[in-house]
Amino acid sequence: MPPIDDWVRRSCARISDEGVGGVRDSAQELYDGLWRYLGWHVPRGTNIYDRDWDTLVVLDACRIDLLQQVSNEYPFLESVESFESVGSMSEEWMAKTFTQEYADEMHQTAYVTSNVFSGEVLSADRFEALDEVWRYAWDDDLGIVPPHPVTDRAIATARETDPERLIVHYMQPHHPFVAGDAPLEFGVDPFGRENETTVVDALRKGRITREDFWNAYTENLRLALDDVAVLLANHDADTVVLTADHGDALGELGIYDHPAGCLHPVVKNVPWVETSATDERTYEPSIEPRQETDEVQARLRQLGYR
Repeated sequence: MPPIDDWVRRSCARISDEGVGGVRDSAQELYDGLWRYLGWHVPRGTNIYDRDWDTLVVLDACRIDLLQQVSNEYPFLESVESFESVGSMSEEWMAKTFTQEYADEMHQTAYVTSNVFSGEVLSADRFEALDEVWRYAWDDDLGIVPPHPVTDRAIATARETDPERLIVHYMQPHHPFVAGDAPLEFGVDPFGRENETTVVDALRKGRITREDFWNAYTENLRLALDDVAVLLANHDADTVVLTADHGDALGELGIYDHPAGCLHPVVKNVPWVETSATDERTYEPSIEPRQETDEVQARLRQLGYR
């Protein structure tokens, strides 16, 4: 939790500018900070390396009930089980997953990721390969990396390097919601460029309904799962697991989003689905890594983290 004097200073400025709205936002910040302080230091969850898998597909911020809702639409989602993650947000998940204890396993892992926190937490020399797709395939119009470049690079990595283990980290269904016309329905800028808010902030403040949020959240998940289907048909893996780094709170116990250290089950408990993959050569990768960017903080701001 940040020092209390910093919170007081921010709160005074916020209340002066926004009045009652500032009081509400400061109270939420303090509440989230208490969860973060308590939860970060409590070791909970199971490391992914303590389970058996050849390919791990990470669907960022995917709730169990969200994946269960669409499970009948995708043949590879036969049974959606529960798994307790080691983190409640991506930075914490990476820091608690990729530790020295699992150094040998990491050296046999190729990690293809669109999550920007890799730029703050991870070092390429700890992996067999680290492909940070967000560095060269970020879509400025969407404010995030869409699924396709991740799938493309994952297939290329699997075929070219044949790693012992492959992790493929999609940013969807994490907001911003970019599937179809979903963001336009809210009447807010999902990237926070004009009104400095995110879709989650809009939900918390009652500017959008939970139903609208959930529908767009679901479409974002389908966007990723359509690409997962391509991935499963274009590389070989006996055991493929679909999971998430963390879930997402939508008002349970007054919690929204996925604050670091949060111990609430809707954030800590994530899906665990086992399937397999067979390379049928129905897709040929075409994306090559280009000049990389170091704009970590700018990307995190677009996602609502800074």
